[in-house]
Amino acid sequence: MPGAPGAAVATAAPGAPAVPGSAPLAKSGGAPPAARPGGAPEKRPPAAVATGVRARLAQATRTPPGRLRLAGVVLAVLTVAFGGLTAWQLETRAQAADRVVSYSQPLSRDAAEIHRSLADAATTAASGFLLAGAEPDAVRTRYEQDIATAAKLIAQAAARTTATSPAQGSLSRLNQQLPAYAGLVETARADNRQGIPLGGAYLRYASEQMQTVLLPAAAELAAAENQELADDYAEAKAVPWAAYGLALVTLAALAWVQLTLFRRTNRVFNIGLLGATAAVLAGGLWLTVTGLTTSAALKRSVHEGAAPLKALNTARADVLTARLAENLHFVARGSTTKYADQWTKAVGDLAGTTDVPADRSAGSLPEALRLAPSAAQPGVREAAKQFDEWRKRHDEARKREVFEADYQGALEATVTAKGDAATADASFNATDKALAQAADIEQDRFKQAAEGTGGDLRTAAVAAALLGLVAAAAALRGLGRRLAEYR
Repeated sequence: MPGAPGAAVATAAPGAPAVPGSAPLAKSGGAPPAARPGGAPEKRPPAAVATGVRARLAQATRTPPGRLRLAGVVLAVLTVAFGGLTAWQLETRAQAADRVVSYSQPLSRDAAEIHRSLADAATTAASGFLLAGAEPDAVRTRYEQDIATAAKLIAQAAARTTATSPAQGSLSRLNQQLPAYAGLVETARADNRQGIPLGGAYLRYASEQMQTVLLPAAAELAAAENQELADDYAEAKAVPWAAYGLALVTLAALAWVQLTLFRRTNRVFNIGLLGATAAVLAGGLWLTVTGLTTSAALKRSVHEGAAPLKALNTARADVLTARLAENLHFVARGSTTKYADQWTKAVGDLAGTTDVPADRSAGSLPEALRLAPSAAQPGVREAAKQFDEWRKRHDEARKREVFEADYQGALEATVTAKGDAATADASFNATDKALAQAADIEQDRFKQAAEGTGGDLRTAAVAAALLGLVAAAAALRGLGRRLAEYR
């Protein structure tokens, strides 16, 4: 009866309109899923997604073919990752090795040459001032070449240095102050030729600017470039531990898969997996051999080139500092002991302690001799010999000036336009020339050792990438043959 308790609900006739407020029944008899506003599908939480992936993965690996497919994917990923990571780390080292040869070492060398050119310009300007009207053309030409060389190298360094480099401040000061120094020297030279005593004051002020502004800026530039060179060396010689670690993981995975196949199939060898193992081993061996050979070459470039050059440049700077102090003492005509004290300090920095053997002295010249490669040692020894002669002649001139009150005689024993080989100036020139020859030899040794290391590392990077692909293809082929047996 209609309306009776427990009575069944009548089913609407086909095509009849639905009763307002009622919901259609699901075919299964259950409630339908709730729809999101706007009809968008319901977003599952990440935990549910991960659970679903694990479930599907477990379902796929319940059968031997599924496990073989999973092993193939894992081995392919590991071998390709090994090749890619090895190639990337080797390419990074190759770029650093290229920077050592073509960027940081040349900049370091140019920074040292800027310092040497500036110091030599100050020394030569003082020599020309002392010779006055008798100044030889060679002295004037040498000064002009020093200024031109310094200006050119400063411009080149500024063009090659990035805006964030710590060397930018030093380069800016050098670029601003060099023309001012040259102008002071020209004023001093013009006054001196006219016999105006103010010329000496101008030259001393110019030398003061050189010693307190230009040379310290050049030293800061050299320190910054040397640090950049050291950083590039460290990156070029870095051991690719990540590549070695991934190689071990890949080899372990290959060995485990082959051992599992042997236990389940009683087949000793799988050609594809053996080929993949051989490719990974070849990549690791190539990585090791190239790393050892390039590291040895870079270390040799340091021991026979970069480190000796750094010590030699320090010695050359000390030689020029001593020569400048010697000349400025005569420019001041004995009115101050400042330059005599500078000479004493520069000679101490150059020769070190005199009461210990030369091979253990802390002076820059003994240090340059200790670090010099065999081919450059004769030049450094000749420089040390000429320096000893120079110091003797300086002491003789000093005695003539102090004890005999013979300023002119002391000046002529120090510098003369006659080209007399028995002067302190001649010994200084011989010392500087011998050091320059040794520096050329050490620069050549650096190039011979360091050039080509970047190319070797880059070749190994390409080989590692290709071997990784070969290993992946071989592993997939080897497992594919086992999968074919299930069809």
